[in-house]
Amino acid sequence: METTEIRCRFCRSSEGELVLDAGRQPAAKVFPDVDDTTPEDLYPLRMWMCGQCHLAQLVEDPGTPEEPVGLEPAALVEQGRDAVSKLVEAGILGDGTVYHEYPSPHGGNWGALLEAVGARPAEDGELADVCIDNLGLIHDADQASALAERATRIREDGILLFQWPSLQGILDTGSWNALRHGHFAYQSVPVMVAELAEIGFGATTAWWFPLYGGSVLLAAQRGGQPDQELLDLIAREESIGVLKSDVVRDLQRSADATSSGLREFIVAEREAGRNVWGYGAASRCVALLNRAEIGPDLLPTIADGGGAKQGKRTPGSGIPIVAPSDMIAAKPDTVLLFLGDMLNEMRGAMPEIERNGGRWVIADDLG
Repeated sequence: METTEIRCRFCRSSEGELVLDAGRQPAAKVFPDVDDTTPEDLYPLRMWMCGQCHLAQLVEDPGTPEEPVGLEPAALVEQGRDAVSKLVEAGILGDGTVYHEYPSPHGGNWGALLEAVGARPAEDGELADVCIDNLGLIHDADQASALAERATRIREDGILLFQWPSLQGILDTGSWNALRHGHFAYQSVPVMVAELAEIGFGATTAWWFPLYGGSVLLAAQRGGQPDQELLDLIAREESIGVLKSDVVRDLQRSADATSSGLREFIVAEREAGRNVWGYGAASRCVALLNRAEIGPDLLPTIADGGGAKQGKRTPGSGIPIVAPSDMIAAKPDTVLLFLGDMLNEMRGAMPEIERNGGRWVIADDLG
């Protein structure tokens, strides 16, 4: 399954460039049972940047079902609280606010946080004051239709809110493995502002958060005008080159460096006689492990706090997934963390690792 004619998921232009090719990869959303030895289908995993609207996007997708919801990182939960607090301070949320939410299928739903500040969900057929898309839009293959649909959920003077991992953050951290099947769009702030303008909305303000290397929460409404915070954020992102394919293409170099760096690190650790484990069987580790050609011979086990993945194995690479208690009992010398945002949380949750002389190493930092 390899697309020969590529069209933009928003503007439908065929003008653009491939900026990242992660090779043929298994579907990162399907974690087989540990004893399932059936060979998995492999699919191209590529990012293309539109030459017209500059949206960075997934090219091919196998259409597999979503992975089980994992354990929500504390950083994600805390960021949600912070975001809702800022929206209350801005007067966007409050007692009696009617909202409609498009949450991510991977968790992070804000419903309880919104209702704690007096907001309530819209009833069937009721237009909302605020439509909140929290990490949801990236899961829509047709970006133009998805954006237009969200606009139909609010009153004429209503507000659209979008939160997503920014392309700037992906570039800043070299997080090429943010690219995965099922995640169709990798938005920058200037691109999102332009897309909203196409459906008659003016972006008004934005907040930046460190989550996932850099996430943005952006507000827009019909006839809206940008404040200085938003103008500064647009200028900052444009200055680092989020609209330039040659800059985004640096992700290919990051993919090469991280894949080789991870493999070399594990080989060196094992040659030195150190016991290496992994933690965090997230979808983003799938492409990294497969591209680095790391299997159970090099990394025998990965622990994960999400019960739905325990007893399964990583797609393609075939590494068994177990409970954190198994990892603690094994007293590893080194734990490779595949979700860097969880470092402080994991150190606090499993102090035994360092108490027993082990150390945590962020896998994405090895390039």
